[in-house]
Amino acid sequence: MNYHAIDQYVMNAPQSSSGGALAIDAPVEAKRHKHFSVKRLLKRTVFVAGVAALAVGGWIGWKFYTDAAKITGDKNPLQLLSVFQPSTLAETNGRVNILLAGYSADDPGHQGADLTDSIMVVSYDPQTKSAAMISIPRDTWVDIPGFGYEKINAAYEDGEQENFNQSGYASGGMGLLEEVVQQDFGITSNYYGLLDYTAFKDAVNAVGGVTVNIQSSDPRGLYDPNTDLNLPNGEVALNGEEALNLAKARGDGSGSYGFPDGDFDRTQHQQQLLVALKDKASSASVISNPIKIAGLADAVGNNFKTNLSIGDMETLYEDTKGMSDSKIQSVTLNDYQGQDLLTDYTTPDGEDALIPAAGYDNFSQIQSAVQTILGSSTTSQN
Repeated sequence: MNYHAIDQYVMNAPQSSSGGALAIDAPVEAKRHKHFSVKRLLKRTVFVAGVAALAVGGWIGWKFYTDAAKITGDKNPLQLLSVFQPSTLAETNGRVNILLAGYSADDPGHQGADLTDSIMVVSYDPQTKSAAMISIPRDTWVDIPGFGYEKINAAYEDGEQENFNQSGYASGGMGLLEEVVQQDFGITSNYYGLLDYTAFKDAVNAVGGVTVNIQSSDPRGLYDPNTDLNLPNGEVALNGEEALNLAKARGDGSGSYGFPDGDFDRTQHQQQLLVALKDKASSASVISNPIKIAGLADAVGNNFKTNLSIGDMETLYEDTKGMSDSKIQSVTLNDYQGQDLLTDYTTPDGEDALIPAAGYDNFSQIQSAVQTILGSSTTSQN
């Protein structure tokens, strides 16, 4: 708009008897003031929105750092910058192997809270952008260095009690578990992650729940009164508590159905839930939602321990966020290529356990299968 022309018009306009411009010019002035008011309002709105965006971004960044500092133990604020500087991940035979273990230390009334009843190796191939998940049954009978033969779920507790500290392994319980997994399964762990029940439940709630496809051999679906689990076959949406119940259930409650393989069914469901959580966490509905991102960071930060650095986690996330589910291989040792690599065993104390189908303490067949799964030349250590 040519405001100079308007000013000249107003100055030269016919005057009223009182010496002022005629009333017909008032709308022109009102339009001019309205124009400037809209411009000021627009500028202020953009400024406020910008400040809000910076505040939210800063809040998320700081929350991410503080939560990452909790799980990595890195208290140096300067490491916040490493979020934008991904690091190079450690590899073994071209793969990044992460040993995951779950326990119930967050449940004070739970007997054996330091036993890792969930053990899984997630192996990622940066070249093919693919991954394999290998579940290790908690009842596997192994020789734990310094403690003798026990179920593998006792390795973490043993390592914590003796303050395990050996070169090449993490300190504490996860280090001793790493040694056992390398010794018997032939898998070298580059990193570890230890989480409790609350971490998983809160993570699922933070992303708004997950959806899984239940495919039980029982037409009624899954039922386990011990964990209050009752799900039909087909796709079901689960909140955090329901997802946790599915991760814990193995069908050993009175009247249970849908768990013909007991603990093996549980490990399959755990793998299924991890994939579902990965998919939801990397979806647009979560990535674009600051509240969900902050909630996910809190869930992990408060209940998860790892030796991954902040930069390692950023690299891993960037590498895997777009990974298709078809590129993730899920493996259980009771049904590898139609073969059960484990068999039932009764311990000297009369407990039910599992040993290699190849024979007592003979893990050669299992290690061979692991080498095939990972596509690497992992050296047998038995």
